[in-house]
Amino acid sequence: MWERRRHANRLRSTLREFYPQALEAFGTKLSSRDAVAVLTVAPTPALGRRLSRSKLAAVLRRAGRSRGVDARAEEIQRALRSEQLSAPESLERTYGLIVTSLVGLIGGLNDQIERLEAQLEMAFERHPDAEVLSSLPGLGFVLGARVLGEFGDDPTRYADARARRNYAGTSPITRASGKGRVVLARFARNTRLADACYQWAFSSLTGSPGARAFYDTHRARGKTHTQALRALANRLVGILHGCLRHGERYREEIAWTNLQHRAA
Repeated sequence: MWERRRHANRLRSTLREFYPQALEAFGTKLSSRDAVAVLTVAPTPALGRRLSRSKLAAVLRRAGRSRGVDARAEEIQRALRSEQLSAPESLERTYGLIVTSLVGLIGGLNDQIERLEAQLEMAFERHPDAEVLSSLPGLGFVLGARVLGEFGDDPTRYADARARRNYAGTSPITRASGKGRVVLARFARNTRLADACYQWAFSSLTGSPGARAFYDTHRARGKTHTQALRALANRLVGILHGCLRHGERYREEIAWTNLQHRAA
């Protein structure tokens, strides 16, 4: 996925030079199936302008789109036929070759990512801790596998929940000097795990009333969105540690008992 993002950034930079219509049509989703399919048949503005709505609809269907095909084809056609400054024909052809090459790489990576995700899901489901991890709000098989892979599965690796939080980088650092006291984010940390925990906290907001209430409480205290999510991630890592230590699935009413008592 990181490699696909690099190629998508290169593609965006190339399109900006001679094919802004494509950027208007696909925006930040240049690695999507729709974008890859359309740019494969229309790697230059001239080819893009010639695409009929029926041709675009057929391309989108072959790429796997099943809903809103005609409406999306109309949007793409409108964008590809919009008035933009044009490059010389020879330069446009050269850039078109670069686009074709990058789109081919991105399309191949899309196929590989799908196969890897299928293998990852099967491997994750077979892991002894998968049932516990997948029971927590916000953890699907991809994010759950990331969290499991970065934490490791040795039950004796972390002495307590605090040690697990410190490794994840979610626990804050408090610095005091005289009458001053500052709470800062932990700098030394596993950055990949910290990123996964941040995404986990964000995803949990819609699946857990307790997580949502915890986040809202911190926001009401004047914390920023990032600070509130980091605090929520810290709490979730502690909950995960407890679930793994006892070998029990996540239970909403138990995980947020203290928060409910304070609210009452």
